[in-house]
Amino acid sequence: MYQPLAYRMRPKTLDDVVGQTHLVGPGKIIRRMVEANLLSSMILYGPPGTGKTSIASAIAGSTAYAFRKLNAATDSKKDLQIVVEEAKMSGTVILLLDEVHRLDKTKQDFLLPHLENGRIILIGATTENPYLSINPAIRSRTQIFEVHPLTPEAIEQALTHALTAKEGFKDESVLLHDDAKKELAFATNGDLRSALNALELAVRSTSPDETNQIVITKEIINECTQKKGFSHDKNGDAHYDVISAFQKSIRGSDADAALHYLARLIEAGDLISICRRLLVIGYEDIGLANPAAASRVVDAVMAAERLGLPEARIPLSVAVLDLCLSPKSNSAYQSLDRALADVRNGKATSIPAHLKDAHYKGAASLGRGVSYQYPHEFKDSWVAQEYLPDSLRHTQYYKPKTTGRYEQALAQRYEELQKRKKTSKK
Repeated sequence: MYQPLAYRMRPKTLDDVVGQTHLVGPGKIIRRMVEANLLSSMILYGPPGTGKTSIASAIAGSTAYAFRKLNAATDSKKDLQIVVEEAKMSGTVILLLDEVHRLDKTKQDFLLPHLENGRIILIGATTENPYLSINPAIRSRTQIFEVHPLTPEAIEQALTHALTAKEGFKDESVLLHDDAKKELAFATNGDLRSALNALELAVRSTSPDETNQIVITKEIINECTQKKGFSHDKNGDAHYDVISAFQKSIRGSDADAALHYLARLIEAGDLISICRRLLVIGYEDIGLANPAAASRVVDAVMAAERLGLPEARIPLSVAVLDLCLSPKSNSAYQSLDRALADVRNGKATSIPAHLKDAHYKGAASLGRGVSYQYPHEFKDSWVAQEYLPDSLRHTQYYKPKTTGRYEQALAQRYEELQKRKKTSKK
């Protein structure tokens, strides 16, 4: 039966695992667990093709336990029962449960007692952040380990091994050019499975030369990979990481980093998230330092939505650079958050009588609006009177910043009015 190269090259021991040295390297946690024969259930999460199944296979290969593999989404409770019965008969079984975040309550309830008594050592594999997507009952019974995308150097090492290993192309005359190997290592974006699949496609689709050698060039690799590997699930952990990095790069005024993350979001076709995030950034991070920039973002977003991708990238790039290189201020929303905190903490006490509604007959007899002074009747449209409830008198929510000319002017006006208020009370 035909088996893909990536399957044939799956590691049999921890020493065979490519990358993930923070977990399986000398003295690291999973290696220590195996060497001490003290395995516990765990969840491995990270992008596709980064070694979750490989680590599970290597753990099983490094122990005497039976190893079984199921999928939480497609395999039934009956399949789980078969594994549990095997564990009862022959001892502990290591169960690799792929897509563990899709484990429903019925399967979970069946599985939990067998995790408790140690019959089943669960190794859950998922591309989703387990803290967001996995039921707490499962999380509390497992250790959680993050698996990282492989470095290009690690992928090159694995490709070299595939060319010389018996499970790979040892018995075939394959020459992989150095520049082709580097291209393949970079093009697959840390996904070793994709790299091995692309190598196999290149080998199987290339005719031998006159010396019966299969020569793999950079051009052939480009044809076999087509589009650069890109890990981005609009509903997954990677999506939120990119969005977070995008906003933080703009907030930090790093135009090049912001453009990089914008490119990743555009490549993922995620126009909705880009537009929504830019609108948030315009008011959250630029704010009063440059209100005109926030207005320009609204225009850019409207243009992008009308144009659609790929042309939408043009107004989006303008907006990103505009926001990146603009002065920054978060004073407005933080001022409101301070006011919200007081309201939520029970400080929304009685409104001063002179500010209360007085449009109805009998309001004056209740003292409503009686002593209110109309600011437009005074010089500079300002008059000293109290607007905050008595319990919050002298509270200052707004703490202006002076990172932009506009807010500098606002800050100057604010300070001037504060001084007038204090003077009028003397």
